Amino acid sequence: MKFFLLLLAWVIAIAFIPIWIVQAQSNCDRAYPSLCIPSPPPDLDCKSIADRNFPVRPPDPHRFDGDRDGIGCESSR
Repeated sequence: MKFFLLLLAWVIAIAFIPIWIVQAQSNCDRAYPSLCIPSPPPDLDCKSIADRNFPVRPPDPHRFDGDRDGIGCESSR
């Protein structure tokens, strides 16, 4: 009986984890699919974040992709 209750609790927890993740990331801007960067305001720039060379989709509200090649905050080589 204890095993059944433990298994049931585990199944319920697993079922709700994706909901918690979506709620925690609900303020993430869709223009930055690999990162959780909030939509403006505030207006961020590359100096404001630690990430480099990440995918950017239009409309790029923070203007991380200055040359519009789909890569944000490109580090100089």
